[in-house]
Amino acid sequence: MIERILPRSVVGVDVFGDHPHASLHPLEALVVRHAVGSRRREFATGRWCARQALARLHVPEAPLLSGPHHAPLWPEGVVGSITHCAGYRAAAVARSTDVCMLSVDAEPHAPLPPGVLESIALSEELAMARELGIASPGIHWDRLLFSLKETVYKAWYPATRRRLEFEDARITIDLSAGSFWAQVLVPSPLRRSGRPLDRLSGRWLVSGGLLVSALVVPAEGAAAGASGPVLPAAPRPARVPLT
Repeated sequence: MIERILPRSVVGVDVFGDHPHASLHPLEALVVRHAVGSRRREFATGRWCARQALARLHVPEAPLLSGPHHAPLWPEGVVGSITHCAGYRAAAVARSTDVCMLSVDAEPHAPLPPGVLESIALSEELAMARELGIASPGIHWDRLLFSLKETVYKAWYPATRRRLEFEDARITIDLSAGSFWAQVLVPSPLRRSGRPLDRLSGRWLVSGGLLVSALVVPAEGAAAGASGPVLPAAPRPARVPLT
């Protein structure tokens, strides 16, 4: 499922549920030694997905430990991301010569608890979610918006070592293309062609009771086409009167 929204330069592996043969390196097991059994199993399966993906890049097997904020510590020359939700685990990896920022996120395709959307969304995003709900009521746009913000954070922190709050990125969703754009609203320490790298794009998919999203930023100078099709420029968010 996850590979459907990843470009050619990224390897994705996913499983539904926990893999029966997923095991942990002793150093990895220390990371979740105090966790409940279900957490240890999802952690092990996420690492199993990551190892399968790394093997396809011909990266030697090694423990995948956790750094600050529980982010995986990837081998030298690799960027990656792991995600899991009820009944689903996935990992995506790429060479850092091809991709400089990468993240994936998975969520159950269900509404957010009451009040959560209002606590994470900007006013423009709330207006957009209302419009999308009218255009396509079969999608839980509140949950999608939450997932996309998580995806942006999971890509931003490893690249910058700076935290993003929910209000620090404005999301624009394209329903017809299954894509999104994120405008980072805080100063960016990253540069691309001499300009701040603060405008990111990705893709999303709803299928089988799940919602998955991915954000991929090609490395500067990566081979043309290595990261898949180029998304069109982001439309300006509609100016909707707020009530």
